[in-house]
Amino acid sequence: MPNIKSAKKRVKTAQRNALRNTNMRSAMRTAIRAVREAIQAGDSAAALAKLPAAFSRIDKAVKRKIIHRNAAARYKSRLAAKIKAI
Repeated sequence: MPNIKSAKKRVKTAQRNALRNTNMRSAMRTAIRAVREAIQAGDSAAALAKLPAAFSRIDKAVKRKIIHRNAAARYKSRLAAKIKAI
């Protein structure tokens, strides 16, 4: 545990940010999973309806630097390709 006041504050801040990042990453993955499940079920209408929410979660994760922008592009591209295939 740090002794300096500013270092103690940084520990708290890092914990708070880590929790926020974990929650956002989890929400993003849940949105992606919902689209993938709709695709597996063969329900293109449901997949298309859930796609904007997944894209939004992915974009917000990029904006807050939780994932890399190229990873986001890869996720979005693969989801769109899977929807197009069904």
